[in-house]
Amino acid sequence: MGTPSHYFKCLSDETRLRCIALLMKQGELCVCELTEALDLSQPKISRHLALLRQTGLVLDSRRGQWVYYRINPDLPQWGLDILQSGVSAMQQNERFGRDYQRLLAIANCSDQDVCSR
Repeated sequence: MGTPSHYFKCLSDETRLRCIALLMKQGELCVCELTEALDLSQPKISRHLALLRQTGLVLDSRRGQWVYYRINPDLPQWGLDILQSGVSAMQQNERFGRDYQRLLAIANCSDQDVCSR
């Protein structure tokens, strides 16, 4: 597990914080879903998710050709507290509202439909 300073450094980037906010809200998301929801390129999202994974904030799992991410359930309590505080603040942000609405719009699509765009 990372130290508080590692977590804060990692979460100081808005894109990573937006990813964390959506993961906290949804539980688990595919890279393709995050790409659509955040309206950013797949390489950019993957780069940010790799940093979140290296810090220990998220875990990934491969299913077929897709990689899914979720918040690491083994985070120490102080780490979860940091995430919950940050996400609470993000959810008040208009940008998070747009991200979440884009995510909901693709919720009825199959993984293959979203990931083939």
